[in-house]
Amino acid sequence: MEKIEQDSSVTIKFTMRTKMPDGELKERPEEEISFIFGVQTQAQSLEEALEGAQAGDRLSLHLPPTEVYGEHDPSLIREIPKKGLIKQRIKEGKFYRQMKMGSLVAFKILEIRPDTVLVDFNKPMAGISVTIDAEVVSVRKSTTDEIKAAYEMQAKRDIGCG
Repeated sequence: MEKIEQDSSVTIKFTMRTKMPDGELKERPEEEISFIFGVQTQAQSLEEALEGAQAGDRLSLHLPPTEVYGEHDPSLIREIPKKGLIKQRIKEGKFYRQMKMGSLVAFKILEIRPDTVLVDFNKPMAGISVTIDAEVVSVRKSTTDEIKAAYEMQAKRDIGCG
């Protein structure tokens, strides 16, 4: 039976549970993904858990925020002037988005003050970890063409085109 190693073609099915900041547990429906191991990058903890696994193996693992959505950075909480913001969109606890000089500016409004707004520029899911329950569906040797295509797809993904 094939074991997962560099350049293996791997298919897994998994469920992912996320504990939200308010304590609510969100579970995504089961998904199935296929990738070339060691080429098409997955979360580091998932790759470590999969290495050497075989079809039929099950695993459960915890992914820290650094591997999923990123850490919450307190320095990204700032006080900004209200001037220049669209008044109707300023609502405490809501996300604010606006195009400014050709770029999207997005943040969560934490507190509305007389002349300023306290905002959080972190990504909405920053600081959140997930638990994954997975099953290895199949493992096989990849063809040279599959490996080449996987490297090309990964390169596009790395520069934001995929």
